[in-house]
Amino acid sequence: MSVQALNLPSAPPLNAPTASPESVGMSSARLGRLEDHLKRNYIDSGRFPCTQTIVYRRGKLVHSAVQGMADVERKTPAKDDTIFRIYSMTKPITSVAFMMLVEEGRVAIDEPVHKYIPEWKNLGVYVGGIPTLGTKPSAVPQFLTRPVARPMQIVDLLRHTSGLTYGFQNRSSVDAAYRQLKIGEIEKAGTMQSMIDGLSKMPLEFSPGDAWNYSVSTDVLGYLVEKISGMPFAQFLKERIFDPLGMKDTSFHVASAKADRLAACYSADGKGGKVLQDDPKTSSFLSAPSFISGGGGLTGTAADYLTFCRALIHGGDIGGVRLLGPKTLQLMTSNHLPGGKYLPEMSRSLFAEAAYNGIGFGLGFSVTIDPALTLIAGSAGEYSWGGAATTSFWIDPVEELIAIFMTQVLPSGAYPIRRELRTLVYSAITESNV
Repeated sequence: MSVQALNLPSAPPLNAPTASPESVGMSSARLGRLEDHLKRNYIDSGRFPCTQTIVYRRGKLVHSAVQGMADVERKTPAKDDTIFRIYSMTKPITSVAFMMLVEEGRVAIDEPVHKYIPEWKNLGVYVGGIPTLGTKPSAVPQFLTRPVARPMQIVDLLRHTSGLTYGFQNRSSVDAAYRQLKIGEIEKAGTMQSMIDGLSKMPLEFSPGDAWNYSVSTDVLGYLVEKISGMPFAQFLKERIFDPLGMKDTSFHVASAKADRLAACYSADGKGGKVLQDDPKTSSFLSAPSFISGGGGLTGTAADYLTFCRALIHGGDIGGVRLLGPKTLQLMTSNHLPGGKYLPEMSRSLFAEAAYNGIGFGLGFSVTIDPALTLIAGSAGEYSWGGAATTSFWIDPVEELIAIFMTQVLPSGAYPIRRELRTLVYSAITESNV
């Protein structure tokens, strides 16, 4: 096992200063217990190929550890600069990009989505119909619908109350139609525009604002960033976020010069083991995609994601590079579910990158409202998200804490690792801020 400080891939002002855990009110021994747990229960048992953990507190990087193999078949060790598929950890980045346009006065989150996507003006809510769309690409779905109670607003995209869905939910006729048209599948052929065109033929699962459902909403936000800014979405992220922050390893594909750093991705086999799901030598992530997925298309390193998280925990600014103002971040990390409800009261989703009890949803993140209901140590106001390959992060403004976890195992809910990580990281705090 390697435990060492990271050298962040950015200009010196953006490098995370390092310190001992004890100097920021944490325990080295207890953080070591975290790594022992990961090695014993996940690496040695064969559940995970590798793990990478980062803990940052009170402005200092205090723990960085890498274990296991980035590529088990080729016996390639994981390293500090291993590149991971971060999947839905793309969503907070896309949400921040969109809110940058809001701060510039170019769009408002209470505007109707059809202002920017006119063909969506008459979307209806599913009542009935057959999900099989036929074999012809031009086949038009045949659904019975009813009018929406109100138009979809941009805030609905940010908080997943839009009425859109994901095909992999395998829950409804609308999901099935998404699968047939391959809407929002980041490793399939298509473009952002073909996604928008396909969604214009789909009914909504529910009237916007009536429920919460994990969905392609953030992919639609990426499309809106491109449309409103007049700049290709990938270029916007590069010029406005990645380059200024020095996130040089974060991209929608892995360049050939970095291909040997891409980790293999695995699927849990249901028996406590794993099988290869995406070979890093033949992965689709080695070439530029036609569909630029703001909801799940990025690859990157833990160091890069720490830089992004540091900008958030420090009020939107890091090293003189400001992404957002602190009041905008405060807005984004408040619970935006109608009526201040928790996810269990509103969710129709069979899948999400968050636990439910005591959790609300903001503008791009899940937000802890009542830690007692989560039954996990934490703080009110903590915000987080994760990716399909079991990557995750959370930011706790109260304890001035960032934690980032990387591995590559699908699906993210195969093991209770996120709950365990929170328990072990919070147990390492010896001096609370409250």
